[in-house]
Amino acid sequence: MAFTLNSPAITNGASVPARFTCDGDDVSPALHWAHAPAGTVAFARVMDDPDAPSGTFTHWLLCDIPATAKGLDEAFAAGAMGVSGTNDFGRLGYGGPCPPKGHGVHHYRFHLHALDKSLALAEGFSRHDVDAALEKHVLGTATLMGTYERRRR
Repeated sequence: MAFTLNSPAITNGASVPARFTCDGDDVSPALHWAHAPAGTVAFARVMDDPDAPSGTFTHWLLCDIPATAKGLDEAFAAGAMGVSGTNDFGRLGYGGPCPPKGHGVHHYRFHLHALDKSLALAEGFSRHDVDAALEKHVLGTATLMGTYERRRR
């Protein structure tokens, strides 16, 4: 079976509910995964927005999630499991969709990488750090994508 990632709150390709954005409670949605590749030792989570005006914007970085984990709870707090990196909002943990008003629909990609080793990055690591550490250690990637748009009023 294929490595899968899903959420009870987000249907792949559909709009992210406002609760999980800067217009709502700005909490992370629950995420669940199944069928990780054989040999998975740990997982790494990257959430980004490739449609941001300044280039890809990173909303969430989390590595060294244990291979025994099958998901993350809604409103997951930095430090609850794994090691949190610094997102492009300048803070640890999740930062929800928050595109500029009137900029159109943005696509939010929740990537989960199955890894053949722990990345052993220090808390606060950057997107550059995790991208470099992932090289040659990804056994498989599962992705969930949601959209969000903030209209001008």
